[in-house]
Amino acid sequence: MIHHWPEGGIVRQRKYEEFEADNGIALRYSRHDDGGGFVESHARVATTARVGPSAYVDRGAVVGAYARIGSGAWIDGGAIVHEGAVIGSGTHVGPGAVVGRGAKIGSRVKVGANAHIWDGARVESDEIIQPSAVVHAASRARHAA
Repeated sequence: MIHHWPEGGIVRQRKYEEFEADNGIALRYSRHDDGGGFVESHARVATTARVGPSAYVDRGAVVGAYARIGSGAWIDGGAIVHEGAVIGSGTHVGPGAVVGRGAKIGSRVKVGANAHIWDGARVESDEIIQPSAVVHAASRARHAA
């Protein structure tokens, strides 16, 4: 990606970033073509998905076709975001969590590890979904059990 500055200079944005995890493993993140968010080299993200600016998709995570990951969101390792799901900005989808097809999760939501958001379910902004909780499509309630 190339940015042109008004003064006539050209600045190239790096195509990837490397980080060292707490366990010493080097993680390499490349920028997703649609949105410019970061995708770890061992994550799988559909080319039709959108990964917003400053969003991260971690090692082992899967993001399906036409899913949208908002700016600053974090899809943790082993999480699955199915086709057409929408993840709001600043949301964290915990390790091993599953977000169903067409589900919509608002901004700044915390989805706990191994939680399951069913196909078509809705989660309002600023909610906390407990680890291993299940959110049904019909619930649309503000809090999940």
